[in-house]
Amino acid sequence: MDFKAAAKLGHYISKDYARDVFELLVNYRTISASEAASRLNLHVNTAQEFLEAMAELDILSKEQVSEGKRPYFRYSLKTQQISMQVDLSKMERKSSDGIPAMRIRERKDARARFTTGRSGQAISSVAVWTGTGRERKERRINLTTAQGKFLYHLPFPDGDPMTVAEIMTKAGVDETFSAEVVDIFELLECYGVIESPGSKT
Repeated sequence: MDFKAAAKLGHYISKDYARDVFELLVNYRTISASEAASRLNLHVNTAQEFLEAMAELDILSKEQVSEGKRPYFRYSLKTQQISMQVDLSKMERKSSDGIPAMRIRERKDARARFTTGRSGQAISSVAVWTGTGRERKERRINLTTAQGKFLYHLPFPDGDPMTVAEIMTKAGVDETFSAEVVDIFELLECYGVIESPGSKT
């Protein structure tokens, strides 16, 4: 089950009426949305949405039937057990797409504030401002130790850019923390705090 499907299952199974719907499905051979709704005193659209979601997750089967009126669907269980297993390893960064070789530095007038940690050798957080006037908002980003050391050694706007790998080495950040470093680099680049001007000539 991928994360999107697991999130959908979790969303619906946490409903206060979910257990009652499943109890009907266990004890009835098939049931329609209107039958479930009337039995449980739910709005028919609520029951329909729940049953459709379970069918999309392959927990229920549905069959279109006609009984002298417009067609409708009847639902039945396809399984007596529901399990949720999400492979989180699929979220691991497999490649940094050349980011370690990118030459970067802090962008001039980036509308960001770097706060130095108590040790004085790392940045503890970055505050970024977006919008203007009354729409101006601040977002504070708390950093991991590796991210803080990396940003502490980020070249200033008027300094010579360095590669991400060079900054990590200078900061004493091991390659095992590269995913954390790449993540904060991409976020701050998106906010215009970091730029990649390339080598000076």
